[in-house]
Amino acid sequence: MTNMDNKKKPRKESNPDSKLELANKIAKQSKKVANTYAHFEDSLFRIIRSFSSWIDNVLFNQRFSLIVSLGLAILLYMTVNFNSQNSLFGSPLLSAKTLTDIPIVARYNTDTFEITGLPTSADITITGEGSNVNAAANQKGTLVANLEGLTEGQHTVKLTPEGYSDNVTIKVDPSDVTVTLKKKSTGQFDIGYDFINQDKMNSIYSLGTPEFEYSKVNVRTSKDTLDSIAFIKALIDVTNVESDFEQEATLVAYDKKGIPVNADIVPNTVKVKVPVTSPNKTVPIRVETSGEVPNGMAIETITMDHESVTIYASESVLSKINEVGVTLDASTLTKDSTVLRPITLPTGVKSSSISQISMDVKLGPGVSRILENVPVFYKNNVGKYKFSILNNQSTVNVELFGTQANVDAINPEDVVVYFDMKNAVPGNQEFKLSVEQPVGSLVRYSVTQPTIQVTVSGEVDNTVDESVGIN
Repeated sequence: MTNMDNKKKPRKESNPDSKLELANKIAKQSKKVANTYAHFEDSLFRIIRSFSSWIDNVLFNQRFSLIVSLGLAILLYMTVNFNSQNSLFGSPLLSAKTLTDIPIVARYNTDTFEITGLPTSADITITGEGSNVNAAANQKGTLVANLEGLTEGQHTVKLTPEGYSDNVTIKVDPSDVTVTLKKKSTGQFDIGYDFINQDKMNSIYSLGTPEFEYSKVNVRTSKDTLDSIAFIKALIDVTNVESDFEQEATLVAYDKKGIPVNADIVPNTVKVKVPVTSPNKTVPIRVETSGEVPNGMAIETITMDHESVTIYASESVLSKINEVGVTLDASTLTKDSTVLRPITLPTGVKSSSISQISMDVKLGPGVSRILENVPVFYKNNVGKYKFSILNNQSTVNVELFGTQANVDAINPEDVVVYFDMKNAVPGNQEFKLSVEQPVGSLVRYSVTQPTIQVTVSGEVDNTVDESVGIN
């Protein structure tokens, strides 16, 4: 039995007809699926063609074009103005805009208190519907710090926006400010003055001393501020004034550095009268030459189109001026020329009747001439020393250079040769000799002997003159 069980059972042989039948079934099923897919695909294409044709009829039909345009406009409006989570009748989108430097004003008892620590401006952010935000941003609102009813000391208050629509929300940054209220005191000050806009006044006019209706004013502010005030000035506007005038001048308080101080000045203006004059003086014009004419030539004559000029300045300045100068660089002259040069106005002179002159310059051959035995002078013997000249040399020779006519016109007594004793000390010393060059002279002077030997005794004689001739 065991041996029989261990023997392999014979395989059942497959039927060829069964395999053929199975293959036919599979082929029929595949053909059926293919037909179904083809039918579905054909139906889908028919639907798409029908929808496309309908869309073409709607979009390109003149009867429906207005309706389509309206629909697209509504869709665009909804896209721009509404959230995706809202329907057509939902809430509009919110907008925000930040504005900077909004002015801050304080409300408090200005008669009793002075305020410090208040910033001049703050920033705000406006939130709301877009159109409302834009409208509010164009309004001229302010931020108010309300301190009414508060007493002296430090206080923190909220900044409240005013002047804006109620349809928006406004956030202030910073929302709070800390300020200090100080009680005011009263002090009395003298009135000074400043002329303003002098650049808008004709320079030929001079302003006299103002005459005020009153000379003192009261200033009301905190004690600390009152102590910082150095002076009160009336600001007198002199725009285009040409004669005596009166005006109400504004009063301003200043500290020691000249910085304006915020304080209540009672009254804050003063009536003032100001005299206006036009002091002037007519003085000659002198030509001051420098350098040397090239090629051995010299200036023969200078003829000016104006010999004098009227200058305008204060009386004190005019009293010190006897002439005005015009400079001419001789080294630029190579032939007879007409030269236009500006007039050099002395310090303190505001204006002049002319600002420049025309000069006709004639040249001639230069010649030299020696002036003999020109006396020597000393100057600035501030120590009043007694002294003597070695070898009793009290005169020197001076060389002149110019045209023949000009050098011949010079006399020895017209020439001044000197040495300066400002730094003299007792003992033997050598001093430099100098010769004065007259203003406007067309002749050049030079000393043939550059120095002089002097013995200073060291004795002081109060009768000795500081500047005198030694011959």
